This record gives sequence, structure tokens and C-alpha cells, in this order.
Amino acid sequence: MNTFTLSVLAADRPFYEGECLSLVIPTTLGQYGILAHHLNMIAAVTPGILTARLWENGRERTAIAAVTAGIAKIENNKVLILVDSIEKPEEIDSRRAERELKAAQKALKKQASHIEHSLAEAKLLRAINRLKVKTNYTDKDL
Repeated sequence: MNTFTLSVLAADRPFYEGECLSLVIPTTLGQYGILAHHLNMIAAVTPGILTARLWENGRERTAIAAVTAGIAKIENNKVLILVDSIEKPEEIDSRRAERELKAAQKALKKQASHIEHSLAEAKLLRAINRLKVKTNYTDKDL
């Protein structure tokens, strides 16, 4: 089996470490796929959905998680993902995400500074992503 070591770390906790068959991460250039023996590189991770085919106890399983901004480092058949936050579908509180979505939409309508507008935009994207993961991937978790 062609696998690579995957380590996923959030700012507040280690999230996953183990063998992986394939990984798809959101980047500034779109969804980016990684397989075993990938060329060494570094990529910016953007808010979106991380999808991994994991190899555990001789079995394959698919894992899905919502991620925020971060960085991916691929080196010598090891992948390190560092993100601000990552959440399994069952960790996402739909009501809270909906409240955050409405608050971000309201903030975007205000005449605000460039920084405030950028922060509201980031919050909006995170809320949308969280709701998408919660709604579409509840039975699959990392």
C-alpha cells in the first residue's frame, strides 16, 4: 500500500497523525491533491474542506473536516498541515455557525474600514464552510 505520514495540527490542538493514502486540501489555487511520494513543496491552505483517505488497522476510511487558513508542508513522504482551526462535522454547532453567518453578513453591509471588512469576509467564509461540512458530511469525520 502506497501511503504517507499525515500530521494535522490546529493552533489549539494536535488533530490527527497517521498513515494516509490520499489527501485533498483547499489552497489559493483551488483543491490540491496529494499522494504518496509527492514532490517536496509548501502550499497555503485556505478555508475549505479537507478530505483524506486514511489507512488504519489494515482498512481504508474516508475522513472529512472543515479547515481555516494555514500552511501545508510536503517533504520526504510526510505531510504536515498547520491550520488556525479544524473541525470534524460532529464538532460543528449548526446554530452557532448560522448566528456567525448572519453576524458576518450584517457586518459586511456596514461602511467599515478595510480591515473590518476583511475580518467580516473571513468570518463569513468560515461560517459558510462550517455549515457546508455539517450539512453534507455528518457521517464522515477525521
